[in-house]
Amino acid sequence: MQQRPYLLGLIGGNIQKSLGPTLQEDALAAHGLRGHYHLMDLDIAPRRRLEDVFAAVKLLGFAGVHVTFPVKQAVIPLLDDLSDEARQIGAVNTVTFAGDGRATGYNTDRSGFRNSLEATFGVNALADQTVVLLGAGGGGRACAFALMDLGAAQVAIHDSDRARAEQLTADLAAAIRGAKGLVNATPVGMLGVPGIPVPPESLSGALWVADIIYTPLQTELIKAAMAKGCRVITGDGMNVHQAVASFRHFTGRDADFTRMKRTFDTAMAARIAAGKA
Repeated sequence: MQQRPYLLGLIGGNIQKSLGPTLQEDALAAHGLRGHYHLMDLDIAPRRRLEDVFAAVKLLGFAGVHVTFPVKQAVIPLLDDLSDEARQIGAVNTVTFAGDGRATGYNTDRSGFRNSLEATFGVNALADQTVVLLGAGGGGRACAFALMDLGAAQVAIHDSDRARAEQLTADLAAAIRGAKGLVNATPVGMLGVPGIPVPPESLSGALWVADIIYTPLQTELIKAAMAKGCRVITGDGMNVHQAVASFRHFTGRDADFTRMKRTFDTAMAARIAAGKA
């Protein structure tokens, strides 16, 4: 009996440049599985509500979906269950559906970002460091936990929404000067949201800078940091690591990280060559 094709997808805003379809469909093919990954962009149809899209994917028998900005927290009331990690973080980026439609939320952003940092710095490299984190939404919360996992002594969170930020000093530049690392977990800098989230003059070569955005791979923040001699971490590592973990939730099978990273790099290189990155 032939296995039913996997229906997977992504729900969020401004997602037309997502490489999710490329990564997940290639991983399915590597296991000899059939399937399709759909992009469900909440920005394309302004009247499209998260609740309606979520109900539709359940009705159609999706195996699972990713959820991204701005609905990583808004999706939680629609779920039947949460993993312990997603409950602790208070944000979800991966949802699976059982045969009866029961929806369970997971968070693979935390491990994705943690694994990306470990690959660059090593397991204990952040011990006793102060890190400035920009963004207190769903992605920012996952990054904050990942930084603490790696031993950061202090994570100073800055967000334009004061109600969501635990700490917000009046002078972001001063906070950066006293830190060893800076992480951007806001949408500022991604395609369609131009700009840089910090004053470039606040950066110095003694700082490491990470951006979780991968479209474009070199955001204005990353470019400014490189110009100052900072060690930088782009969003590709986090994206691929979380995609591998999500694939396991979706299918119960392990995706090959090396293959998925190669698939990502090939797709990104083609996009850059075509002037579409």
